[in-house]
Amino acid sequence: MLLHGFGSCHETWRDVISALAPSARVLAYDLPGHGNSLECDGNGGAKQAARAILADLAIRRLGRVHLVGHSMGGAIATLMALADPERVASLTLLAPGGFGPEINGPLLRRYAAADDSNEIRACLAAMSGPGSMPPEHVVEALLRMRGRPGQLQTLVDIAAAMTRDDRQGVIPGERLETLNMPVMVVWGTDDPVLPVDQAESLPAHFHLHHVLEAGHMLAEEAPDLIAEVVRRNTRRRRRGRRPVLGAAAS
Repeated sequence: MLLHGFGSCHETWRDVISALAPSARVLAYDLPGHGNSLECDGNGGAKQAARAILADLAIRRLGRVHLVGHSMGGAIATLMALADPERVASLTLLAPGGFGPEINGPLLRRYAAADDSNEIRACLAAMSGPGSMPPEHVVEALLRMRGRPGQLQTLVDIAAAMTRDDRQGVIPGERLETLNMPVMVVWGTDDPVLPVDQAESLPAHFHLHHVLEAGHMLAEEAPDLIAEVVRRNTRRRRRGRRPVLGAAAS
């Protein structure tokens, strides 16, 4: 199950999903306040979004899922795992939010207000590693999403709340220690949005994978690598438990 980052949508996972197929069944959400979920419950913060997505999983009658989250989606995925750990078979976090207070507020607020393809492309490039250009299908998907009535203002409001005083909320380390499913954290060494040194305080049982010369947009910059990391994490053992078998439900 895939959760995108702030200002994005489910379509930005396209290359990762292609790399995962056909071995996995995949469910990619639009987060509350984004795209097809613009007006759904849960728009208002990571905690509300986590509750809304867990409720939707229950409605879908899905069992245990392998959960993948990028940036804000990583914070939401972590809160879902904390709230309902038996629901989550593994947790793969790509430059996750909530692991340190530092955040590039000006860049995220600029991205929130981007309303044409050139500005969207420029913001994505600014969030990526040196020399990395965003895929055009991602630019086109985000432009379509932002054409929905009310979408831009919603993104501007979310960005303002998320980056107030250019700081973000932090998930307490003692809570992270309680997670016993396999946890893999992936971070670009040149991330301009959330500094990679936020990974230095991870619990000892978390696995960490640095992506050299990559920025914040890991699913777009290195989709094949991300798919392989997800596959590897789904095969790892739960702490103190027998292995969890099977792929993500959808």
